[in-house]
Amino acid sequence: MSISEKVIAIIAEQAVLDPSDVTMDSTLESLGIDSLGLVESIFAIEEEFDISIPFNANEPTQSDFDISNVAAIVAGIEKLVAEKV
Repeated sequence: MSISEKVIAIIAEQAVLDPSDVTMDSTLESLGIDSLGLVESIFAIEEEFDISIPFNANEPTQSDFDISNVAAIVAGIEKLVAEKV
């Protein structure tokens, strides 16, 4: 399973949706994920990939980690995973 597939599966689980309902263009808001769901998603992603997402990711002007849509989240995770190696 690729990084994007794993991220989509985690986000879909938090949104109580089928993974096929989550696209790379989806925003967390459009999927019905609130701030608590965001925190739970981040914890699940950090655990799945053994990475640490910057604590200020929800403040785009303060963080390099973009959570504006699924594609941005996947790109950020791919970067963190690559830096870990």
